[in-house]
Amino acid sequence: MTGPGSGPDSGPGGGSGVLGVDSGGSGLRAVLAVDGGRVTAPLTSGEPVRTGPRGIDAGHLLGQLLPMARQLMADSGVGTLRAVTVGAAGLTTLGDSLRAELPSALARELGVRRLALVADAVAAYTGALGQRVGAVVAAGTGMIAIGTDLREWRRADGWGHLLGDSGSGAWIGQAGLDAALRAYDGRPGGSAPLLARVEAVFGSAPAVPGRLYPRPDRPAVLAAFAPEVAACADGGDPAAIGVLAAAARHIADSAAAVCPTEADVPPGGAGEAGEVRLALTGGLFRMGDPLLVPLRAALAERLPYVREVPAAGDPLDGAVGIAVELADDRLTLPRDDSMLFVVRDIPDAAGTSDIRSQDRSP
Repeated sequence: MTGPGSGPDSGPGGGSGVLGVDSGGSGLRAVLAVDGGRVTAPLTSGEPVRTGPRGIDAGHLLGQLLPMARQLMADSGVGTLRAVTVGAAGLTTLGDSLRAELPSALARELGVRRLALVADAVAAYTGALGQRVGAVVAAGTGMIAIGTDLREWRRADGWGHLLGDSGSGAWIGQAGLDAALRAYDGRPGGSAPLLARVEAVFGSAPAVPGRLYPRPDRPAVLAAFAPEVAACADGGDPAAIGVLAAAARHIADSAAAVCPTEADVPPGGAGEAGEVRLALTGGLFRMGDPLLVPLRAALAERLPYVREVPAAGDPLDGAVGIAVELADDRLTLPRDDSMLFVVRDIPDAAGTSDIRSQDRSP
């Protein structure tokens, strides 16, 4: 992680810093970067933030975040937070409550005056590539691609397992189960090796619906079968190889939909002239060669001008990086009310400024 720049020490702890938060399916993570560069170990809640009728539950998020933030500040001798970034899964479509309630609540409880609320894909992008032109594919149980030319954001997929997430862990797992059940029925397109893995994991093919449909975490159950598909593909099963080849094409399609062109790289931009970077991040890519070999072939065909680079960090690193740049007036990522919502000069208890005036400057 990159630490913040220098800033005035103030507050009861004597020091200052920035707070980065990542809210996802496995819970809430928070880390404090102290001015001067020291970054704390993250604290983790282990409980995902609830989603209710108004979208992401701001009260539930605050109930977890505030004790964690206070502990990090106390342990680090920090009395002033110069900026906070909260990266949240679902912010784009379910973030109205967070945008309405978090600025004033964090100002009241922690004295925060600068806040960025960002979609988890934006946090993943920034953690992987920083403030550079490029594209990031974040894939695990779900899948989303995001890119920017530093003028606007482009996103593709991320629609959930019922409507999209094509090529994701849930998609691969479902396709593998389909091939296994086809073999059980005697229909074309079946896979005996995948059927054997279904029987090992679920007990029998007829047990699959009862083990899957009642579960509220169906995407995770589907994604848990994806490594079995990869193992069968590695063993030479044609159906499993076909599933991963199709997943690779879907991922490459999404990457191509969001990726800037060489002409989008600004003069003097990071890297070589005209260079567009692509990073793959998320647990899905730990499958290794059974997925990565066909994926890299599909990317080379669709995006021959792009250079794949390792992701520099994860979404929590991205949240901290955004907070650092916001605190030091160096944030150049494009503003977007749904994906990167920035508020400067949050009003204090007396309401000295208007939080509705989001910062839209480059």
